[in-house]
Amino acid sequence: MTTQWDTSRAAGIISKYLPLEGPMLPILHALQEEFGFLSDEAIRLVAQTLNVSRAEVYGVVSFYHDFRQEPPGRHVLKICRAEACQSMGSEANAQKLLETLGLDWGDTTPDGRLTVEPVYCLGLCACAPSAMLDDELHARLDAQGLQALAGEVI
Repeated sequence: MTTQWDTSRAAGIISKYLPLEGPMLPILHALQEEFGFLSDEAIRLVAQTLNVSRAEVYGVVSFYHDFRQEPPGRHVLKICRAEACQSMGSEANAQKLLETLGLDWGDTTPDGRLTVEPVYCLGLCACAPSAMLDDELHARLDAQGLQALAGEVI
């Protein structure tokens, strides 16, 4: 979900996870789920609440591929880049799609319709290569199938 930043709502989300041991990752996931991405305001609030530096929070956010720092497109296509999918041609399929769309990993189409992100295993190794469009899994995708999947939303 992508909603407008609301500091009080974010503080409420953070407070739910504060009792956990090592709450930073659950907090970041919950904030991204609510607001669609982790803005500078979110990073600042998490750092302040957990009494750590913004650099430490930013380090966590930038390390994990699942976190975004920009709003995503209306649709998100996650393409598996794990070994099983790579062995079945996912890298070539993905590169062809990215070239066709004029995007790089993590980019969004200029019209804001589609964001293409890497993911490192969707659990469909026996049905590789795979992708996920808006939380719906798709398996055995050749280059044309991946193009068609993206074409459904652009």
